[in-house]
Amino acid sequence: MRTFEGFQHGINLGGWLSQFRKASKQHFDTFITAPDLKVIAQLGLDHVRLPVDYEVLEDEAGNPNEEGIAYVDSCVRWCEENGLNMLLDLHKTYGYSFDPKASIFDREVFFDDPKMQERFFALWTRLAKRYGKNPHVAFDLLNEVVSPAVAQKWNRIAAKAVSIVREYAPDTWILIGGVEYNHVNSVPLLDPPADDRIVYNFHCYEPLAFTHQKAPWTPNMPKDLDVAYPISIAEYERLAGPIGIEVPLPEDNRPEAFGPEFFERIFAPAIGYAEKQNAPLYCGEYGVIDQAPVEDSLRWIRDITSVLDKYGIGHALWSYKNMDFGLNEAHYDPIRAEMAKLL
Repeated sequence: MRTFEGFQHGINLGGWLSQFRKASKQHFDTFITAPDLKVIAQLGLDHVRLPVDYEVLEDEAGNPNEEGIAYVDSCVRWCEENGLNMLLDLHKTYGYSFDPKASIFDREVFFDDPKMQERFFALWTRLAKRYGKNPHVAFDLLNEVVSPAVAQKWNRIAAKAVSIVREYAPDTWILIGGVEYNHVNSVPLLDPPADDRIVYNFHCYEPLAFTHQKAPWTPNMPKDLDVAYPISIAEYERLAGPIGIEVPLPEDNRPEAFGPEFFERIFAPAIGYAEKQNAPLYCGEYGVIDQAPVEDSLRWIRDITSVLDKYGIGHALWSYKNMDFGLNEAHYDPIRAEMAKLL
């Protein structure tokens, strides 16, 4: 399988220009600054994934917001100063968000609305013109398409977006993820790549009841659920089944317990499809909530990264700061040094 060169070991800058609590100059000026990129480079990583919401890049009428774009410019500059590449991720576009708390949230309307799609294409046109000649910047078209029902519609929209971007960024890597929140099982539903600079993108938080235990945004998640790692499949089903979280492997293809073999099996179809299409594969998000025991979190990160690295699948931890997953938060003090070695 081809490798996504320069984007093998990274971390997300979630919470800065996306999913922020308050859109204020004070937040944008202080949440991530130049020294943070120096710290990330010192961890030995080669890139950051920068999630950005459309509200930062444009106003409600779709006009460019130069003040917001300047923060992206700053991140590009800080990355270059520290020998890092940057993956620009459109985390939310006008008319669509993966986040059910977002006021514009709808699982499917964007995929049938030509006017919303034109805003999406216009935004990517501006981004391609601005960053498309920079060899250190890659593009992630849209974060986490939710509904499986729009898989083919998303393929068509993504194909048009690629053609538009290519007018201004002929050599830029472009990432495309699948449905069901970029689930790895959806990679084989993506169309064959339009050219040799397309990357198939997925996110992995499996087993979800472990990585998201006690998460208030996860449907039906109890506030007192404790899930260990590793854990047997049978015990996991006993804990997760009642809240509607399933093991994402057919019963005849499950190991006895979660561990490296589980990741080998769940990644196998995506790896096979990427190899068939001669496209790189990338895991844009993976991580464990700060409600999980830190030693269990370290075991999980060790297992998943061992398989990602085995197959040359680039990856970016969620996340660098705060967001209930932040590497630099006090929760991870006991294991941060070991975590950093695995990233």
